[in-house]
Amino acid sequence: MAEFLNNIMPNVVEHYEDLIQATGETLIMVFIAGIISLTLGTILGIALVVTNEGHLYENKIINSILGKIVNVIRSIPFVILLALLVTFTKFIVGTSIGIKGAIVPMIIGITPFISRQIEQSIVEVDKGVIEAALSMGLKKHVIIFSVLLREAMPGIIRALVICIINLIGLSAMAGTVGGGGLGDFAIRYGYARYMLDITVVTVLILLIFVNVVQGIGNIVVRRISH
Repeated sequence: MAEFLNNIMPNVVEHYEDLIQATGETLIMVFIAGIISLTLGTILGIALVVTNEGHLYENKIINSILGKIVNVIRSIPFVILLALLVTFTKFIVGTSIGIKGAIVPMIIGITPFISRQIEQSIVEVDKGVIEAALSMGLKKHVIIFSVLLREAMPGIIRALVICIINLIGLSAMAGTVGGGGLGDFAIRYGYARYMLDITVVTVLILLIFVNVVQGIGNIVVRRISH
């Protein structure tokens, strides 16, 4: 078996330890950036909904400011965002390269997208449910967590799955500027040294990650849908 692998993918076998390390770095980046950005994005998404006209905490000024910030950041391509945030990233984590240097722009780049996805999921909740909750005397903050989020949960899970998959893509893109992980591994060996087998294996690993996340998301959505 070892001889067979060495024949069809000699460079992968030679750099096997680097591949394992790069895979671990990608998982770390996606996990840390995912936890932080999903938290921030959910909060921002809720704020965009409840401050909208006719909603629980209507505030046109705050809603307009938040909406414009989200739209501006979403309009910047991630590669350009990486360059723009070099100084800020160094200030926050002390470096702009490696997995630390990639996590900050990943969070900033994906959070606005998550917020819009969360917003859309919550907006689809029937307003009659909210009115019924208000008529029962429930406090507004209770309605947000017990009604809005609960009713929108299947859509929120679908949105989060999409965002995690996007994070996997962003982690690979961050590798083009020394961000570490599988993207950096593929660039350093697969692209720069023309090692096609490394590029192919890297793509396959990323495909496996995406399919696992999508599969888990589909299972969770089926269980909580009602």
